[in-house]
Amino acid sequence: MNPRIVILGSGESGTGAALLGKAKGFDVFVSDKGAIKDAYKHELDALGIAWEENGHSLDKILNADEIIKSPGIPEKTELMQAVRAKGIHVIGEIEFGYRYAGKCSIIAITGSNGKTTTTELTYHLLKTAGLNVYKGGNVGNSFARLVLENTSPNPHPPILILHPSPLIPPSSFLIPHSSPLIYVLEVSSFQLDDLQQFRPKISMLLNITPDHLDRYEYQLDNYVRSKFRVAMNQGRGDLCILNANDLNIQRYLATNPQAVTCKKQWVRKSELKNGYVRVGRSYSFDIASTNLKGPHNLFNAACAIRAALALGVEPGLIEEGLYSFETPPHRLERVAEINGVTWINDSKATNVDSVFYALQAVDTPIVWIVGGQDKGNDYGPLLKIVKKNVKAIVCMGVDNSKIIKTFGKMKKPIVETKSALEAVQAAAGLAEEGDTVLLSPACASFDLFENYEDRGGQFKEAILFITHH
Repeated sequence: MNPRIVILGSGESGTGAALLGKAKGFDVFVSDKGAIKDAYKHELDALGIAWEENGHSLDKILNADEIIKSPGIPEKTELMQAVRAKGIHVIGEIEFGYRYAGKCSIIAITGSNGKTTTTELTYHLLKTAGLNVYKGGNVGNSFARLVLENTSPNPHPPILILHPSPLIPPSSFLIPHSSPLIYVLEVSSFQLDDLQQFRPKISMLLNITPDHLDRYEYQLDNYVRSKFRVAMNQGRGDLCILNANDLNIQRYLATNPQAVTCKKQWVRKSELKNGYVRVGRSYSFDIASTNLKGPHNLFNAACAIRAALALGVEPGLIEEGLYSFETPPHRLERVAEINGVTWINDSKATNVDSVFYALQAVDTPIVWIVGGQDKGNDYGPLLKIVKKNVKAIVCMGVDNSKIIKTFGKMKKPIVETKSALEAVQAAAGLAEEGDTVLLSPACASFDLFENYEDRGGQFKEAILFITHH
C-alpha cells in the first residue's frame, strides 16, 4: 500500500502538491476548511484525487504518513495541535517540491516588501536573456506544479523521505550556474516556516519590517528569525543577497552570524544614486529610464541584477531586460488620469513600510485610501510623510478607529467608507486637478475583500464606473 499524504488547503499551493504527489505514486487526500475552487476540483477529479471541503475530517487526516500544510494555516489551530500530538511529519509545499526538483538552480526571494516585483524582474531578466527559467512560489504557479511540469512521472513506488539521508545530501541536487533549469521563487515567511532541507542556489533577503505580527505572537524577533530561514541550508557555492541598510537584518546577523554561512553580497545605498544601479566598479545600469519607479524599486532592481550577473547573464542583455520590463499589477500601478487627477492602485501595500515607499514615490498632493484588516500596525513611521504629502484620507475598512485616532489630530479631511466604490467616490470628491488618488492600504484585505488582487480589481472597476456615470 502506497504511503498516504494528506494536504491541508486546496489553493494553488495545495493543489500543486496534490498533483505532484499523485504523479509520484502517493495515496493523496486533500482537505480544506473552506470551499474549493471549481478549477482545482476539476484538476483533482481528473486524477482521481479524493478531497473534502467546508471542514476537516480528523479521521481522514490523522491516518496520514505525512502532511503537507498550506502556509496560511497557523500552528495554533486545533487541527494542527491534533496533528502535532499524533506525531505526524509535516512539511510545506515548497519543501515537497524541492524533494523532487532534481538538478536545478533555485533563486529564493523573500522580504517584507518588494518580493513580487523583484521575483518578476529577476525572472524577466533571465528569460529575456534566453535562460530556461520558471517563476512561481508565492506568485503564479506553485513550486510543486512547476516541478511536476519539468519532471517525468516516477514509475517506481514512492519513498517517504521523513529524514534526510546522509548518503544523499541536499547539495547533490544542485549544480553550477550553468544549469539549464532555473526556478525563481517568491517565498513568504509562512512558507519559510515549513522548510527543512530546501536549499536555494541564490537567496535574497530584501528587507524586514513589522508584518504579520499577529502570526508571530506580536514579537518582531520571531518574524525576523522566520525570514532568515531562506538561507539556513545554504553553504559553499551558494549566494545570499542582503540589504546592507536594513537595521533588522544587521542586528540579527550581528548576534546570529551562523544564520548566513554562504557567500554574501550586500546591496548598499551608495550603489543606488541618481536613478542608476552600480555593481562594483564594472557595471552601471540606468533604472530611471525604465518602468521601475521610486527608490525602493531601484533597490529591487539592484538585487535582480546581481542574481542575473551571478548566473552569467551578459550586462547588455540585463540592460535590454530592464527596459522591456513592465511592473506587475497592484504595485504602484497607474490606472488612469481623469480630469487632471492621477489614480494609482497599490493594493499590494499591506504593511506600513510599503505604504511609506508609495507615499515617497508620488510627487503631487495625495488623497490617500487606507484601511482594512489591521495586522498589528504601528503607523508612527508614516506621521511625517503623511503630514507633508497627504491632503486628505479616505478610510476603507470595517474598523477604521486606529487610523482615525493616529491621523485625525492632523486636521486633514478624513472620510470613512465600506466598499471600493464608496472609497473611489469619496476620493473623487476630495481630489483636484494635479492631485493623485493613491490606494495604498497598509492593511490586509480580508475584512471586505477576498485578497489584495480583489481589492485592487474592485478599485479599478470603481474608477471605470465613476468615469461613465
